[in-house]
Order: sequence, then structure tokens, then C-alpha cells
Amino acid sequence: MKADLSGFNIDAPRWDQGTFLGRVKHFFNITDPRTIFVPERELDWAKATVEKSRLGVMPPGTQVEQLLYAKKLYDSAFHPDTGEKMNVIGRMSFQVPGGMIITGFMLQFYRTMPAVIFWQWVNQSFNALVNYTNRNAACPTSVRQMALAYFTATTTAVATAVGMNMLTKRAPPLVGRWVPFAAVAAANCVNIPMMRQQELLQGISVKDRSHNEVGQSRRAAAVGITQVVISRITMAAPGMILLPIVMQRLEKLHFMKRVRVLHAPLQVMLCGCLPQIRTCVREETRAMRYSSV
Repeated sequence: MKADLSGFNIDAPRWDQGTFLGRVKHFFNITDPRTIFVPERELDWAKATVEKSRLGVMPPGTQVEQLLYAKKLYDSAFHPDTGEKMNVIGRMSFQVPGGMIITGFMLQFYRTMPAVIFWQWVNQSFNALVNYTNRNAACPTSVRQMALAYFTATTTAVATAVGMNMLTKRAPPLVGRWVPFAAVAAANCVNIPMMRQQELLQGISVKDRSHNEVGQSRRAAAVGITQVVISRITMAAPGMILLPIVMQRLEKLHFMKRVRVLHAPLQVMLCGCLPQIRTCVREETRAMRYSSV
């Protein structure tokens, strides 16, 4: 049976974005980790299909399912402002595999100073790339500003981790396991405002419900960036606070003491239970910059 696409709007959300469940379904869809394995040729097809659908020139025989799949790939791989293809590591769909590996290793290798410095550096490098990839193209950030934000966040994270590691040497072991979370929280407070400082200085575009631009607002930028900082810290908390408790209990078990080599993979696997939820929150805070105010 041939589908009627005459009234189909490819940019209309599949789920009601006025409800929490609708937003969850939407962001789970476009942050699907499987999309990072989609070939470049298929991504280019998705972009061409979305653009043709917007112009109403779809080839005969096109099905609604094809359009929905193309839009999913388009939203996951192309920047919402520029339409340019984003690098794989910076995409929201990469946050599950990337986040679980880095977080797991940060929580596992917290005892030695070189390991602490290395994994905090890796984490901040990853965050800087994600922030740059998903930047607001309406407020371009210079290379100098990005370098300064990266250097400041990395220095803050490493200094916090090293300083707290030294202070917690005589504290209970569990306290030492929470040092990576403190470092991540401190770095987020610096990294995000620094990376998006142009929005604070120049303001962001404010639109009405009809998507008509009504002006620029520095206050809206400040509110949005504050919400992003709080959400980043909040969404990191469950894994980086609860998992150390779980791992400390597991490591006391007799069989776990005999398979120490599996501690790191196990921690990474446990971290994998949480990143998809964090990614959805992260994607929604990004989308706030493009929605009506």
C-alpha cells in the first residue's frame, strides 16, 4: 500500500515534546549508539533524503519508515545549526561507549598520581571535543578561546584530583574513590562557561513560539549555561558516587580478590548501565539552545 506523504512534515517530532516521556523517547532515538557504525554513504543518503523531504520532492515509492530512519540518522550525525557532519567522537550517540570507558577507568585507576593525571586529561580532552562539536554556531568560538577553556578545565580537574588525593590519603578508602567525581564537577564549572563565553558576552538568539527571532539575550545565555553545568554534574553523580560503593563491596569478595584483572572491565561494564540516561539529559540541554524561549 502506497503511503501518502503529501502532509508529512519531516521536522515534526515523532513524540509529544511537551511530555517527559515524549522527550525521553525522542532523545533515546537520536542518541542511539548503533548510529556511530552507520557508513558515511548512508549518512549522506539520510541528509539528502531529509533535504528533499523539506522541499517536497521525494522520489516515488518512498515510505514513511524510510523518512523517519533518515531523520534519525540526520539528527544524530549532523549539526542542528550548520547542517555539517559532526566528527564521530563528538556526537551524542558516541557518549555511551566513550563515557563508559573513560568514567570506568577514572574510577578504577584513582590510586596513583600518573593514572589520575592521565585519565583526567583524557576526560577533559573528550569533553572539550564534545563541547566544540556541539557548539552554538550562532556564537562562534575562536581557537584561542577554545584552547584557553581546554587548558583551564584540564588544569582545574588535575589540580582538584591531585590535591584531594593527597588530602584523602589517611581518609577511608571510599573517600578516595570519590575524588574523580569532585574533579569532574570542578572542571565542569570552568569548562562549560569558558567554552561558551561568547554566548555570555554577546547573548543568544531568543525566539517566540512561532520560531521568529525577537532579539539577543545575555540573561538567557547565563540561565542556559548554568542549567547545563548543574545538569552535567547531576547526571555524573549516580555513577561516580554509587559505583565506588558497589565496587568497594565487590572487591572484598573472595573470588574478586583472585581476579583483579577483571576489576577495570567490570567497572566499565557497570558504568555502561548509566551513560544512555546521561546522554539523553546532555542532548536535551544542548537542544535547549535551539528551542523557543
